[in-house]
Amino acid sequence: MRGNDREQDWMFSYVSVEARIPEDHPLRAVKRMADTALRNLWKKFEALYSHTGRPSIPPEQLLRALLLQALYSIRSERLLVEQLEYNLLFRWFVGLAMEDRVWDATVFSKNRERLVEGEIARAFLGEVLELAAAAGLISDEHFTVDGTLLEASASHKSFRPKDGPGAGAGGSGSGRERDFHGERRLNDTHGSTTDPEARLYRKGKGKESKLCFLGHVLVDNRHGLVVDADTTLATGTAEGEAAVRFARRLRRRGRRRATLAGDKAYDQGAVVEGLRGQSVTPHVAQRLKGTAIDERTTRHAGYAISQWKRKQVEQVFGWMKTVATLRKLRHRGCKRVGWTFTFAAAAYDLVRMRTLLCTP
Repeated sequence: MRGNDREQDWMFSYVSVEARIPEDHPLRAVKRMADTALRNLWKKFEALYSHTGRPSIPPEQLLRALLLQALYSIRSERLLVEQLEYNLLFRWFVGLAMEDRVWDATVFSKNRERLVEGEIARAFLGEVLELAAAAGLISDEHFTVDGTLLEASASHKSFRPKDGPGAGAGGSGSGRERDFHGERRLNDTHGSTTDPEARLYRKGKGKESKLCFLGHVLVDNRHGLVVDADTTLATGTAEGEAAVRFARRLRRRGRRRATLAGDKAYDQGAVVEGLRGQSVTPHVAQRLKGTAIDERTTRHAGYAISQWKRKQVEQVFGWMKTVATLRKLRHRGCKRVGWTFTFAAAAYDLVRMRTLLCTP
């Protein structure tokens, strides 16, 4: 018998949100690890908020929501809040009951500065790495470093001379239109009016120039987990400086002598000597001319293994730019961009760890 298509305006449900999520859902493993990491950040959250006044939205819920944004490629926080209104899976992951009201999208904006200044993204990444180390997923001596361009939330039309409003600029129509073709534009003389910290940069010869930042990651060679992340201004020396900075942090953490793989961009005398000064052996690819790597390094079998393993760092950048939607940045300023980049690295580690721990 054909059933009746009746619309119901209200409904009582005796089934909890927890019971509606399948036991083998991939998000269950991610939620367990994320909850453990967030519980360990309780003291940092206490220091960020006042002990008096009206209770805020729990920062744990905000961070879980931002994890969903990265995992499900949600392009804006307004769309994320809209999904939280009617998506039971998202409500369960964040920690909202069926009858709980969802906060306004501006809550993310109001709390972002507090989370950025408290370096919560880096602390969260550290707690995730503690879980990975407890599970034996991280090597303590073999790593890879690499950098990628992060296109800034600014257009070429906003890149104007610093000493004036763009005198002699062509174009017609509104004041924002500007013809910059044939004009010599340098970071020393020009700046973006949209994001002053963005720099005009190109990755290599024949590549187009973009207003961007540089994102750097340090990846473990065992399973490809991100163990450190950083974001800098786009300069020609930023990648080498980031490699030495990562090596210095490894030294501070009490790491014994380690190896660091990289592409030809790191085959520079200052970079190689800086790594060796931190007891890190540079396993970087050799340039055809003027290489700083000699047979003291290349004669060992570990050098060839590092060159083979270093290519898995591209999986991190690919996931960040396609799934976590970092191909075109949504935020402005190096601090905010760095916070988002580091948090995306932690999200990648959670996904990677779920795969490694659930695979027999």
